[in-house]
Amino acid sequence: MAEWLKRGATAEAKADNDRKVRDTVEGLLADIEARGDAAVRELSIKFDNWDRESYRLTPAEIQDCIDQLTGQDLKDIEFAQTQVRNFAQIQRNSMLDVEVETLPGVVLGHKHLPLNAAGCYVPGGKYPLLASAHMSVITAKVAGVPRVVTCAPPYQGKPAPAIVAAQAMAGADEIYCLGGIQAVAAMGLGTQSIAPVDILVGPGNAFVAEAKRQLYGRVGIDLFAGPTETLVICDEIGCDGELAATDLLGQAEHGPDSPAVLLTTSRKLAEETMKEIERLLTILPTADIARRAWESFGEVIVAESDAEMVRIADEIASEHVQVMTADPDYFLKNMTNYGALFLGNRTNVSYGDKVIGTNHTLPTKKAARYTGGLWVGKFIKTCTYQRVLTDEASTMIGEYCSRLCALEGFAGHGEQANIRVRRFGGKNVPYAGKAAA
Repeated sequence: MAEWLKRGATAEAKADNDRKVRDTVEGLLADIEARGDAAVRELSIKFDNWDRESYRLTPAEIQDCIDQLTGQDLKDIEFAQTQVRNFAQIQRNSMLDVEVETLPGVVLGHKHLPLNAAGCYVPGGKYPLLASAHMSVITAKVAGVPRVVTCAPPYQGKPAPAIVAAQAMAGADEIYCLGGIQAVAAMGLGTQSIAPVDILVGPGNAFVAEAKRQLYGRVGIDLFAGPTETLVICDEIGCDGELAATDLLGQAEHGPDSPAVLLTTSRKLAEETMKEIERLLTILPTADIARRAWESFGEVIVAESDAEMVRIADEIASEHVQVMTADPDYFLKNMTNYGALFLGNRTNVSYGDKVIGTNHTLPTKKAARYTGGLWVGKFIKTCTYQRVLTDEASTMIGEYCSRLCALEGFAGHGEQANIRVRRFGGKNVPYAGKAAA
């Protein structure tokens, strides 16, 4: 039976914080919907100390941001974007339109249709997370979305050059320097100056995530998101304490509420990892945030077997799952609930976050039980159609349909079938419900 050497915050504490965020966001969304640009401007000044005549960047401003980067910076961004684009295109190529004659004279099909407009949020208030531009904008463009809008907050009092360059290089059609709830609401609801989009995607803080959640239904969203989560599954053959500690803290630095969980079959490795975490927290530049995350939300679990680790991991349903064991493929074959798997000690979550090509916008808060992460299919609607080619086919389907409608008591539906049986089959079918006059 598994043993917890360290536990994180309780579910009750997390729920209380969620309620506070929910109430704040609800009021601000209502204000933005009522007053549009004026409310957006007030919030931008209040939260980001940022105001300008138009929050949309001009082509000259975009080029100026690009020009501030070195040649190597641009090459590195281009390399990362090439990897993301390549994998997104492979995903798109796997999605085939279909058309098949399922019965003589009955043709069914579906088409994959891109959405018309996507809004991509790129976090950047604390760190300029340009990788989120690759993950959202490129994926939308590969899907075929004609209008892609991006918003990122100012960084140190101005547009973040690296984020703007990444947005532009990824193919964004409209680039706004705007952050927080006000950015998400402006894209989702629309204002006097920003046309609304059909879907909102991209990570963000708790307020951004909650704004997306509350707007879901008015627009689509990629997924319900919470703080970054990481789960490291390891044993003494595939890992050591320094490696496990590094990978846990590497994700804990995202924020003070980011869960980092160690799951292992080795008590010795668990204890070594906890010692290494304390050592690394004395030298890591982001130790202040990482320590708060580890102390409040870090967990250490010692299981009896790989099978038990699979069971516990599926219960946790973590966003990122790093597997450094003697047989990583065992977890690929048996795990069912995860945002993304990182198999073996040669890879890590940072590769996925920044450059390797898979998407880093992934499910949190146990959403991995029912959804995967952002991918090209999130920007595509799979829409069906049907065609009946012959009188005989329409008559045959119509007779089945008529009888099934009668079972449900849907007379109008039944008559849609009956009229075609009469016209195309020449059969004397009575009017549904009551005799015709």
